[in-house]
Amino acid sequence: KPEGDFGSVHAGKVGAGHFSKMVHNGIEYAMMQAYAEGWELLEAVDSVTDVREVFRSWQEGTVIRSWLLDLAVNALDDDEHLDQLRGFAQDSGEGRWTVEAAIDNSVPLPAITASLFARFASRQEDSPQMKMIAALRNQFGGHAVEKK
Repeated sequence: KPEGDFGSVHAGKVGAGHFSKMVHNGIEYAMMQAYAEGWELLEAVDSVTDVREVFRSWQEGTVIRSWLLDLAVNALDDDEHLDQLRGFAQDSGEGRWTVEAAIDNSVPLPAITASLFARFASRQEDSPQMKMIAALRNQFGGHAVEKK
């Protein structure tokens, strides 16, 4: 149970609580993906020289402050550029179940779905899809490809 007076709720019929928690975890997937994308962009530009401090500044009084942001700052305090980690993210099922429930109920979840698919992509060292895209771009426009 989360901290506070409202950490627990009778959500409805049998299974509603578990379903609500599943949706919570799907939202978590999308939020983590958004922080990760922002972090990568900040790391990629020359003009931002201290991404960790930018993230830290967002912890107070900004619309994107959250416990997940606090955890991101903790991670950056431990390893400022995340150099010690491999870019691999497992999924534990909740994101999949959330997307499946959305499909079953004809509810579009583009952010949650994209965050789940990003985890799948993280597991590929040499993406077959990107090979095909590179080959197609080379075929239609003579764009450069990298050979093994």
